[in-house]
Amino acid sequence: MVPVDPSQNGHGTTETNGRAASDAAASGTVEQLGREGRGDSQPGESTGLGTSSVESADVSELVDGQVVDAVFVVRERERRQKRDGGEWLRFVVSDQGGQVEAVVWDEIEASYAAAKPGSAVRIAGRFAVHKRYGPKITVDAIRPAREDEFDASEIVPGPPVPAERLIADLRALIETVREPQLAALLARFFDEDAALWPRVRDAPAAKYYHQAYRHGLIDHTLSMAQGVSAAASYFPGINRDVAITGALLHDIGKTEAYNDDPMAIDLTDRGRLQGEIALGYYIVRREIESIEGFDPELAQAVLHIILAHHGTHENGSPVVPATREAALVHALDNLGGKLGSFDRIERELPEGEAWSRFDRGIDSAAYFGSRAA
Repeated sequence: MVPVDPSQNGHGTTETNGRAASDAAASGTVEQLGREGRGDSQPGESTGLGTSSVESADVSELVDGQVVDAVFVVRERERRQKRDGGEWLRFVVSDQGGQVEAVVWDEIEASYAAAKPGSAVRIAGRFAVHKRYGPKITVDAIRPAREDEFDASEIVPGPPVPAERLIADLRALIETVREPQLAALLARFFDEDAALWPRVRDAPAAKYYHQAYRHGLIDHTLSMAQGVSAAASYFPGINRDVAITGALLHDIGKTEAYNDDPMAIDLTDRGRLQGEIALGYYIVRREIESIEGFDPELAQAVLHIILAHHGTHENGSPVVPATREAALVHALDNLGGKLGSFDRIERELPEGEAWSRFDRGIDSAAYFGSRAA
């Protein structure tokens, strides 16, 4: 296999490397960064793309100076301008190991056309870790991948636990909800024959920061609801059934806020114009109103959790948590998102590194002590 030089970033963390690249362009060092990334090919190494079969790469295992020839999914694509007015391209590409930035300095038009977001591309080049700008793949050649060159299951990220187990654990938790009306409401979303179930099962939890993959919504929702269930037994005054129901439904708006393309997760028009909280509120309210005689107090308790789960007006919630159950769900949601970001950061961290770069998902750099040993 012949590798290339990748770089991290995707949906959300692209901001970090993206800002760095912009800074480089402004200071005139962008071309220098490209030269350093390319390096000189070693004898016997080829940085062009042939027609032979290609092994799958793993972004998390790329090392500084590694030559790359592998298939990746294109997450983002954008044109950037050099100081001299010329153009260069910045891509974010990924496989099961994580996401990495890739830069193109030559053949701009052909490379841009070859790398449509959501498509699989074969990239040849070199991976390098720049002291200031971080890890990047400098691309020497790029083209659409042929179907016989990759297995989608090997380049699209997924949950660390098999989806079947997540679903089984989810249904086991739902069975512990004893309030009949809340159980009936949950069945509208999570029963095997529920109209909404296929989308609930497959939706991502985010575009980038945490659980940004197929089944990501269930992965995030289940771990959070399990935490809510456990915490409810330690704090007095919490209605466990209401808290679990709210936890399981708090992010249901993401089924409409994100598209259904696991190779190019992005916000839909509804997601951009209405937001996942508003969408979730109306989705759940419609189902509640279709259940005859649903207790209005229960309805209000669940809907308040959905509206308040971001915690503050600044973070997008129209109301702040005003009940024990809403406060608990918000706290566990925040914790689950943060820990999910740590999983992503560690997965994308170069081999042998214990510290990450600053990451907006946690508002800090991350440290992994086990890697420092």
